[in-house]
Amino acid sequence: MIIYFIVLMVIPLWAQHKVKSNYEKYAQVRSTSGKTGREVALEILHANGIYDVEVARGEGFLTDHYDPSKKVLVLSPQNYDRPSVAGTAIAAHEVGHAIQHAEGYFFLKFRSALVPLANIGSNFGYLCILAGIILTALVHSPLGSTAMWIGVALFSLAVLFSVITLPVEFDASNRAMKQIQRLNIVNEKEHKHAKKVLSAAAMTYVASTAVAMAELARFILMARNSE
Repeated sequence: MIIYFIVLMVIPLWAQHKVKSNYEKYAQVRSTSGKTGREVALEILHANGIYDVEVARGEGFLTDHYDPSKKVLVLSPQNYDRPSVAGTAIAAHEVGHAIQHAEGYFFLKFRSALVPLANIGSNFGYLCILAGIILTALVHSPLGSTAMWIGVALFSLAVLFSVITLPVEFDASNRAMKQIQRLNIVNEKEHKHAKKVLSAAAMTYVASTAVAMAELARFILMARNSE
C-alpha cells in the first residue's frame, strides 16, 4: 500500500512541480534569437516542408498541443507571444508532433486510433469494476467477478494509450532538440536549458503511465480476490 500511495500521489506531484519550476525559470530567460514561440514553430515547420499546419494562439497556462485531426498547432499565450527559452522548447516540441504526423510516424497513428477505445476504457472500466465490487460484496453474485474482469479489460485500453504516449512524446522532444540546433535557433547554453524543460515535461507522461499501471495492477488483484 505504501508503494501504491507513492506511485499514485507522490510521483505525479513531484513531476508537476518539476515541470512548473523548470518552465517558470526558463520562461524568464529571453532567447538570443529573439523569436517568439509562433515564429519558432513556423520556421521549423517551413524548414521541414510543412505549410498546411496553422499555428494558433490558445488560452490558459501550458495548454500547448498539436491537433492532427485539424492540423492546428496551439501555443499558450506566454509561449506564442514571448521570445523565451522555455517557449522555444515547447513550440519546437509541438512541431515535433506535426513532423511525426507529416511523416506518418507509427506510434502517433497508433495513439490516434486508440483515442476512442481509451476513452471508452477509462469511462466504463471504472463503472464495471465498481459494479463488480457491489455485486460481490452485497449480493455475493458470481457476476461480480465477471464484471470486474470486464472492467480490467476496458481499463487496459486506457493504460495501453498511456504507454503508447511515451514514445510519441519522447520522439517529439528528440526531434525538437535536433531542429532548434540544426536551424541555429538556440546557442549551446540555451540548448541545454531547453532540454531541461522538455525532460521535465516528459516526466509528467512517465508519472501518469506509472499511475495507470499501478491502478491496473490493483484492479487485477481485486478481480482475482473476487473469484
